[in-house]
Amino acid sequence: MTALRIERVEVRDIRFPTSLEAHGSDAMHTDPDYSCAYVTIHIENDSVLKGHGLAFTLGRGTEVVVQAVRSLARLVEGEDCHEIWNDFAGFWRKITSESQMRWIGPEKGAIHLAVAAVVNALWDLWARHENKPVWKLLVDLPPEKLVSTIDFRYITDVITPAECIQMLKEHRPEAESEMKTTGFPAYTTQVGWLGYSDDTVNSLCKEFLNDGFTSFKVKVGQNLEDDKKRLKLVRDAIGPDHNLMIDANQRWDVEEAIQWVTELQEFKPLWIEEPTSPDDILGHATIAKALKPLDIGVATGEMCQNRVIFKQLLQANAISFCQIDSCRMGGINEVIAVYFMAKKFGIPVCPHAGGVGLCEMVQHLQIWDYISLTGEKQNRMIEWVDHLHEHFTSPPKVRRGHYIAPKDPGYSTEIKIRSIETYEFPDGKYWSSVQN
Repeated sequence: MTALRIERVEVRDIRFPTSLEAHGSDAMHTDPDYSCAYVTIHIENDSVLKGHGLAFTLGRGTEVVVQAVRSLARLVEGEDCHEIWNDFAGFWRKITSESQMRWIGPEKGAIHLAVAAVVNALWDLWARHENKPVWKLLVDLPPEKLVSTIDFRYITDVITPAECIQMLKEHRPEAESEMKTTGFPAYTTQVGWLGYSDDTVNSLCKEFLNDGFTSFKVKVGQNLEDDKKRLKLVRDAIGPDHNLMIDANQRWDVEEAIQWVTELQEFKPLWIEEPTSPDDILGHATIAKALKPLDIGVATGEMCQNRVIFKQLLQANAISFCQIDSCRMGGINEVIAVYFMAKKFGIPVCPHAGGVGLCEMVQHLQIWDYISLTGEKQNRMIEWVDHLHEHFTSPPKVRRGHYIAPKDPGYSTEIKIRSIETYEFPDGKYWSSVQN
């Protein structure tokens, strides 16, 4: 077997000025510039095969994640990819448990975002080496091999490798065919940004309805009367039978969340997303218990930093919908651990997406979950936001409100060279022109 030795880990700060049109605006993040720490893994003596990965950010602070990647690079450069993939869990523990760096972020914070960018790039590289999209790589890996990529430290009290292997289904070619043709259900958040005018919201509702969407999410949390007005606008536009979800982006204290959402029950939200601090497991449990009689679920996960937080949310009956993020945790290895735990607790996974590259990545994870793990679509859907996909070489394809399974090898994370040249911060063409 020819060695695939990693020559260098390259990282760039890429920022898009989405704040100019209020894209992504919510109760806590009023002026986001969708950005990422973008990693490219280069292989010795091979100018073609590369791995691309990223961690999503909101502009300022991306430079911190970029520096964290540079600090991790010494643990990656010089390694043989085959050795990494043959003991991926061991390698994952090595880079998350570096004896000095873990002090500033043991599996959380900027360090863990950096881990995600590097690990996502390694999976992209693996899939490209196998000439498969990541979802297909995951589906085709033998159960024992797939499960061996997970570091089970801290979660064996809830789930074991043997249990995970038992959960994996036999190969289902009919499910693969379905994902390639019909696809997996999506929902849109694009109608719900707080910075959008009523006319824009109404127009977007009609547009997405015409495109086949049946589930819509609206940002809430700044002003109760404004929330009621906007939710009425959306509910009237989409009708009584389509799903309407609401998202507070961690705006409230626990009791405030219960009171606020109770005021919004007339609009029949399927879930309230991130009602309070993402680290407050017992607070989420209190909210979930209070809202259960109203038939309103609690969803969270886009800012849950590791598998341990998810473990406790599930143990505490604190969530009805599990929202993994493809690069908040430490890449695919840790994300699929959460999928297995959610399966055991009977909680549907509805990935967080949007941002930069998130839609590109999570489609692979959810399609794998459907084909190999749960076989379920009930109460399961992938977030969709139609921003910035034109900057990727393999943008996601959404048709009639469904993600169609990607065909290109890799994790769909490669950014076009022209986009890098334009939006790299601070010296790309766009940012140079703004600063001058």
